[in-house]
Amino acid sequence: MDPIQATLLLAAGLLTGALNAFAGGGSLVAFSALIGVGIPPLTAKMTNTVAVFPGNVASVVGGHRDLPARREAVRILPAALLGGVVGSVLLLLTPTRVFDLIVPFLVLAASAVFALRNRLTGWVARTAGRRRRHPAARQALVAVGGVYGGYVGASFGIVLLASLAFLQDEALARTVAVKNLLLAAVSFTAVVLFVVLGHVEWSAVAVLAPATIVGGYAGARLVRKLPEKLTRAFIVVFGTSFGLVLLWQALRRP
Repeated sequence: MDPIQATLLLAAGLLTGALNAFAGGGSLVAFSALIGVGIPPLTAKMTNTVAVFPGNVASVVGGHRDLPARREAVRILPAALLGGVVGSVLLLLTPTRVFDLIVPFLVLAASAVFALRNRLTGWVARTAGRRRRHPAARQALVAVGGVYGGYVGASFGIVLLASLAFLQDEALARTVAVKNLLLAAVSFTAVVLFVVLGHVEWSAVAVLAPATIVGGYAGARLVRKLPEKLTRAFIVVFGTSFGLVLLWQALRRP
């Protein structure tokens, strides 16, 4: 890795951490940067998952006061862990060529979810605390979300938050804390499988992981001073453009 590539990853890590602290969806930036420095998409996905995992744990620690009781956590964590394992195994079994074709659509889908973030979180705020769910439905939705998180990852937190609000009988702060816990659990299963069975670019992790932590800390303090509409528009335009470029490149390959 040359100095220019390292600098790009460092900047991407700082921005990823800041965006995750501010609005979510920052992993799309890190994933794009990894591909930008020449790392194949499948390896970039695994490397990105490992690199942003410390930030996921930090989110759980930061919101520990709003975490559910241990009994409640035990009820939902197994479904998330199972889903994360299934999604991660599916990713490991996906041929590189197939994943290269899928990646553009994943990036475009993640960008679309991020574009709708305000509507989703607004719906979350209106829905949280209403009673209309069944435990089995929540377990099933968490498991499906785990599969998505293990396989795709990008914008998983936003999707999971909206899903939980529909089935979670808690206030918004508790819903966010549960989301962070499940996100960390799914990420943990993926990290273990990717480290043991996959291929991780550790030099990139060494740059990205510390940068996401620093960016997350600084983002919680500073990024909120930036106009949210401007930040969201940047990510949506960036993600959409990057997804279209990847699609064009994939279609041009023999």
